[in-house]
Amino acid sequence: MFIEFARPPPLPAARVRGHNARMSRPLTVHRLPPRSLAGRLFVMQVVVLAAVVAGCAALAYVNARDRADDEARHRVVATAAAVADAASVLAAVRSADPSAALQPYAERVRAGAGVDFVTIMDTRGVRWTHPDPALIGKRFLGHIGPALRGRTFTETYTGTLGPSVRVVTPVRDGSHVVALVSVGITVDTISHHLRGQLAALAAVALGALALSGLGTYVTNRRLRRHTHGMAAEELGRMYDYHQATLHALREGLVLLDADRTVVLCNDAARDLLTLRGEVVGRGVADLGLPASLTGALLSAGPRVDEVHLTAERVVLVNTSPVRGGEQRGTVVTLRDHTELQALTGELDSVRGFAEALRSQAHEAANRLHTVVSLIELGRPEEAVDFATAELRLAQALTDQVVSAVGEPVLAALLLGKAAEAHERGVDLTVTADSRIDDGVLPADLAGRDLVTLLGNLVDNAIDAAIEGSGQHGGRPSVEVTARAEDGELLLRVADSGPGVDPGAIREVFRRGWSTKSQGHGLGLALVEQTARRRGGGVSLAQGPGGGAEFTVRLPLVAPGTEVPA
Repeated sequence: MFIEFARPPPLPAARVRGHNARMSRPLTVHRLPPRSLAGRLFVMQVVVLAAVVAGCAALAYVNARDRADDEARHRVVATAAAVADAASVLAAVRSADPSAALQPYAERVRAGAGVDFVTIMDTRGVRWTHPDPALIGKRFLGHIGPALRGRTFTETYTGTLGPSVRVVTPVRDGSHVVALVSVGITVDTISHHLRGQLAALAAVALGALALSGLGTYVTNRRLRRHTHGMAAEELGRMYDYHQATLHALREGLVLLDADRTVVLCNDAARDLLTLRGEVVGRGVADLGLPASLTGALLSAGPRVDEVHLTAERVVLVNTSPVRGGEQRGTVVTLRDHTELQALTGELDSVRGFAEALRSQAHEAANRLHTVVSLIELGRPEEAVDFATAELRLAQALTDQVVSAVGEPVLAALLLGKAAEAHERGVDLTVTADSRIDDGVLPADLAGRDLVTLLGNLVDNAIDAAIEGSGQHGGRPSVEVTARAEDGELLLRVADSGPGVDPGAIREVFRRGWSTKSQGHGLGLALVEQTARRRGGGVSLAQGPGGGAEFTVRLPLVAPGTEVPA
């Protein structure tokens, strides 16, 4: 037996392609952008405010309901007591037809007291009055036992008008109970009054919620402006990047607030400024920085690429005020300029050497022309004497420097400075007691430090000698002493200049001091910094010729090491 199943009709080609395309299309999940921190706080605050307002509204509703119930009880008790004590009620009870007198009276009391019913009955519970006259003469629905025993009581009971809060009190004739009075307010009436209060309560609650929401919105809008609309995760990630960047920067970064208190200082800044201990929270004036650098950090205006000296480094300082309607603080960036300053000094020395060589070449050409001219004039003896004298003077200085100073860096520096001094009309001499053998200086004493020390002192002395040439008369001169003895290197440079005012000696090694103009001197400050970094010192006294005499002393061995004989 064969069973054949009917095949479904084939799908059109276009539908097949569309179906396959839908099946092969990757599922794309669209993620909502993270809600900003201000948005999250706004939602949370609105929820909290709504919960608080709703709770307060619920408590207020319960309180209003209880107060309405208590007010209804007090009203019916007072009304019933007033009716029971009325003399007209007692007189009507004694009459032959109490209903005729009591029904109009009860209705007037009901309307005036704002209650729903005033029922006066006999001691069996038969009504004499009722809002519905058809029910007069029928039995009262409720409890009357306590009233018959002379006690006023209240209860909530369902009678002919529905559930009501009622009171039953006795009417006495002397000591006997002769009638009963029941006054009540229906629950619907109480609820109606409560609904009016509830509407007002709801309006107040909604108003409080709207006002609180508006205040929250304004506050969070300002917060969103301060956080730039970023989410909490983004702020956390930015903080992590911020910390990593600060520690990775090789430039020093210091942030100061409006009171010039440090609010941020990265590792590079601590190293460049040689800061110890906790820095954040301290004022700039309390960091122990040099006066010039402290003044730059305290300045309100920007500073661009200013060179300042710290205890061990030459630092390039840039400051930029942070303003947002009012000055909020200052951003300070620091760059290490020590190596560059040393290289600049070496480059200046090389340029000086090159300029001296150019001048010497020019002078040599002039001398050569003079010698040739003397020979052409038939005076060979005078030509020989002229050439020999010039050669003897140059060779004598070279021999003196090379024999006295075996350190090649110092020897080359002195020869170059001597040529430069000669070009500027200054006699530079090396004293006879100068002596530095090759290999005496320690390996860790870099050549650039020697160039910084002696080069700046000689340059300063040449300038001072030229400046004082008109005061002392004669040719300006500079005298250099360089020797190594007793475990220390001594470098002394004396000039024939005007000298230094004794009152300004302390200011000489401060950045910006100069005999020519304020704000340009840096060489002497670098000399003092380099000497201190090497464990030595520099002093200033009056030289033999009346000018200034600078003396640098550097230890050649570590403290406690025996000096070789």
